[in-house]
Amino acid sequence: MAYTLEQLSGEIRTALKADPGLAGKQAVCGLVSKALRDEDFIARHLNPDQCKPRKVLYEDPELGFCVCGHVYEKPAHGSPHDHGSSWAIYGVAVGDTEMTDWRIVQPGSGEQPSLVVPEKTYVMKPGDSHLYDVGAVHSPKRDTLTKLIRIEGANLDRIKRSNIKAA
Repeated sequence: MAYTLEQLSGEIRTALKADPGLAGKQAVCGLVSKALRDEDFIARHLNPDQCKPRKVLYEDPELGFCVCGHVYEKPAHGSPHDHGSSWAIYGVAVGDTEMTDWRIVQPGSGEQPSLVVPEKTYVMKPGDSHLYDVGAVHSPKRDTLTKLIRIEGANLDRIKRSNIKAA
């Protein structure tokens, strides 16, 4: 039987209620990987008609987390960023995503951006999920068709992100 969006969101809610900290978020990574292995789930929820490039598929009314679908049909090279006061889990369903983790070398203040340098680069492949906790600076690079599930700790449409620039 196919994994449903209702099952995924319910299991995420259970994991985060049991532990809203690191262990709960790591448990959510496992749930995302489970969804990434379900071809029916991917076909139903990650299609270009509804997720180009992002659609909130579910937003939890109590805890505020979101399950988002992303479909990138063309290359997409992101700048270094964080998710402000939130966290996110990226999960790759189709295609590869080269991720770079960045280290802050000069904290910003006021209008001055934080300056960052690359620290580690790795490739996420289908089935991989990764937590970017609050304050984790990263950037994605996608060169081919890529489909993602992203869990946001809070709807990022309503979160102010940090001002970050590569040094």
